[in-house]
Amino acid sequence: MGKKIKLGIIGGGGDSLIGVLHRVASFTNDNFEIVGGVFNPNWEENIGFAATIGLGTDRIYKDFDTFISQECALPAAERIEVVSVLTPNFLHFPMAKKLLENGFHVICEKPLTTSLEEAYILQDIAQKTKAVFAVTYTYTGYPMVRQMREMIREGAIGTIQKVDIQYYQGWINPVIHDSEKRKAVWRLDPSKAGISCCMGDIGTHAFNMAEYLTGLEVNSLLAALNTLYEDNSLDIDGTVLLRFSNQVRGLIRTSQIATGEENAFQVKIYGTKGGLLWEQEQPNAVTLLSEGKPLQVYTPGHPYNSELSLKGTKLPPGHPEGIFDAMANIYLGVAQAVRKEPYDAGEFPPIRDGVRGMQFVAQCVASDKAGNQWVDL
Repeated sequence: MGKKIKLGIIGGGGDSLIGVLHRVASFTNDNFEIVGGVFNPNWEENIGFAATIGLGTDRIYKDFDTFISQECALPAAERIEVVSVLTPNFLHFPMAKKLLENGFHVICEKPLTTSLEEAYILQDIAQKTKAVFAVTYTYTGYPMVRQMREMIREGAIGTIQKVDIQYYQGWINPVIHDSEKRKAVWRLDPSKAGISCCMGDIGTHAFNMAEYLTGLEVNSLLAALNTLYEDNSLDIDGTVLLRFSNQVRGLIRTSQIATGEENAFQVKIYGTKGGLLWEQEQPNAVTLLSEGKPLQVYTPGHPYNSELSLKGTKLPPGHPEGIFDAMANIYLGVAQAVRKEPYDAGEFPPIRDGVRGMQFVAQCVASDKAGNQWVDL
């Protein structure tokens, strides 16, 4: 391993779950060193947070534009190489665009942008600059998700014929029924969240998982979304029917008003010979269903697992691997790409996955507005 990659972070300060997740992930495999960034637009909170996590203030900048100008003025060997964008959705595009144009590699939270047009622009710039660009669909980093992917590729369940993915949360339920409270939630504000709340937030995870695991692309979809109240413009619940190639059909069910649910992300994929089941709240087990045979349960760390799964496993069998490890595996893949080392295509979601996610969100909204009609991706 060479010297550590200099990492900058935009956003993610204070008590941000995403912030601590990315920071821990960047440290886990000893590839990155957090050098500086802009954690908060408020200067006192910005430098205060930097001190809290043990960073000096010499490369904590007052705003994003200052970050760009002063980092670019440094000698190439000293400047930050990779920047993680952990801001609300509406800032992803302008920040990622400027970072790419100034020679930085980018790790960006999902959804990639707030519009499909912006996503295409970023993809074009990333391709022209040859920058490494990762979109953090975190769940692809779980070792047993990667094991599912390899089992499907190797034909463990035969030819895929049914995909069923559910992602239920209940966190919006306490605020959605109060008109004043819901006005204070940025994910329900189109100017900050974009054209979708639920599908843009967790629906994109489900969609990405469907294509990541199966290796198939969704050709068309039919969406029925629910805003619950007429004065709430963004979806908080929805069901999407999917058409893949080769007559494969699928279903995505998402909700943020599933009262009492925490983070119930469940994946079921069925083939001609069997099925595979995985639940995010119990991430250490993949269940293989076979015609006329007992259930088989795969767990991390065993030599029967794939190379991709084992590469992302840090602990012996019986020791839980969690979401910090999953995000850390994405950072590991990015580090290998930045260093031009060999890496598996499944190790981090590239910008294309972010664009596909935005295609999914845009067409879900279009299908729903058209009266629940089939639309092409």
